[in-house]
Amino acid sequence: MSASSRVRVNDIEMTYDEAGSGERPFVLVHGFTGCRDDFASQLPALVAHGRTLAPDQRGHGDSTNTGDSKTYNLAQLCDDLLGFADALGLERFDLLGHSMGGMVAQRFTLANPERVASLVLMDTASEPLAEGLPREMLEKGAAIARAIGMQGLHEIIRKGAGQNDRRSAPDRRLEQEWGADRYWARVRRGFTSMDVEAFEALGIELGAGEPTTARLCEISCPTTVMVGAMDTPFLAASRTMHQAIRGSELVVIPDGGHSPQLEAPAAWLAAIEGHLRWARTT
Repeated sequence: MSASSRVRVNDIEMTYDEAGSGERPFVLVHGFTGCRDDFASQLPALVAHGRTLAPDQRGHGDSTNTGDSKTYNLAQLCDDLLGFADALGLERFDLLGHSMGGMVAQRFTLANPERVASLVLMDTASEPLAEGLPREMLEKGAAIARAIGMQGLHEIIRKGAGQNDRRSAPDRRLEQEWGADRYWARVRRGFTSMDVEAFEALGIELGAGEPTTARLCEISCPTTVMVGAMDTPFLAASRTMHQAIRGSELVVIPDGGHSPQLEAPAAWLAAIEGHLRWARTT
């Protein structure tokens, strides 16, 4: 069973879920418009492998919304992760980063290699996502949210979801399996708890920030690059990271999309367990 707590980190308070015990923790970092709830259904199984923590990044979930666009960038999220680890006494830990969280995890590992025992880069990229996150779309979305709130923006997105040809088959299947109420409650939770300033500033940086590809050769800890087989925008990006990180493993999750921990949970958990067995015996 997991417990939620808050800890002071830099200029904010971070909320996190924690379950299990052990000397070598596993830290799960969510993506853009997500929150720690993205891993809530996996925590009960992960506790078999020790202490597991899932924090909300600033501007997301129940962590602080600063209301200041200058406080939202990948470098700051990386520094927050370091502050979170220091505050909880996590000297060395296994780290998973999902999507934007994967971009944070790359930067954190490059800046603090002694703290990262192993790394999972899940449905993420080492290059900007300009095609998937056009600046004009983000600025328009932020303007709408400032006028009618993130709840209002969520409702617009939900109404257009049926005609959105960018939605993957696994994502549509998940809505059918869970039912619309449960599926959209999770999406709504991520959107409505998010700072509109984080939505715009971080979204723009994801599409135009500095790449890390040229430095990935510096990563020497056991690394698994994981991607859903149907997460088309991230398949090539995952191969790029795998080729750049010496000795890394590439795991493609069958029937998975951008959130394979939800869309293909059994295969995802098997892949995570395989990673932890490898990483903790290396």
